[in-house]
Amino acid sequence: MFGQMDGALVLDKPAGMTSAACVGMVRRKLGQRKIGHAGTLDPMATGVLILLLGQATKIAGLLLEGGEKIYSGVIRFGLRTDTWDIQGKVLEEAGAEEIRKVTLEAFSEALRELVGEQEQEVPPFSAAKHHGQPLYALARQGRPTPEKTKFIRISRAELEWFRLPLARFRVACSSGTYIRSLAHSLGRRFGCGATLMELTREYSHPFGLDDAVNLKALLDDPALLAGNIRGLREALPGMPVLALEADLCRRMKHGQALPAGIPPLRPLLEAEQALFLDEQGAPLALGLKKRQGGQSIWSIGRGLWNN
Repeated sequence: MFGQMDGALVLDKPAGMTSAACVGMVRRKLGQRKIGHAGTLDPMATGVLILLLGQATKIAGLLLEGGEKIYSGVIRFGLRTDTWDIQGKVLEEAGAEEIRKVTLEAFSEALRELVGEQEQEVPPFSAAKHHGQPLYALARQGRPTPEKTKFIRISRAELEWFRLPLARFRVACSSGTYIRSLAHSLGRRFGCGATLMELTREYSHPFGLDDAVNLKALLDDPALLAGNIRGLREALPGMPVLALEADLCRRMKHGQALPAGIPPLRPLLEAEQALFLDEQGAPLALGLKKRQGGQSIWSIGRGLWNN
């Protein structure tokens, strides 16, 4: 059994499991008590699920807020379900004649028109909350769910293959995009309904499937854990990094603000946040630059040292 580790663990999530179940298995079987994840995957989905262990749980917000995600999926036209994916209750099926209205050219054009910023409808079966309750809880109770929308950005949408009633596509999008909603909206556009049949998250900034370890392989061979932990510097590739001398480390650990203009910190004059390391190169803190008393100072956004 391992002791508590610090860093990101990139899983290739299997289909049929919730993200919470994956977290629970790593917690129990690999002894990682302090653990969370950065971005839920639906149970039917496979692919990149970033688990955060130990001190890395403190960077969850940074990973959730920024960075692109890439998904590939299969849509089935002519089928509409209450969850907008194949795991839901079938509400309506279209006939072959209606489905044939979806042509290769029309579908390709619809994908091209997805690119850009847009307001997206939130699925009624989702973790989005209404008066403190997730929508899926209301939906399962048979209670009406309020219509909710959110702004998303799609930077790329492309067709992989087209064989009615199925089509495979790939999209690059902002965090929080519901791919089920894209399928649902495409079905509505063509008037025949559509549902999401398969979904794989190929990339969740900054990690892709090539970085991921299979969950079953990891649980069968716990020795794989240590070799698959990614450090905070790897998890925050765009973050400026600076190692501090012992005196500045001590001051930061005591919660003291550091003047941004002192010589050791001058390499960060243009930065607004940074990852500070101690003299041994271990993560010390996420620093935030602020204005205080007419000068710029560095304060601790998140302490990352182990006591």
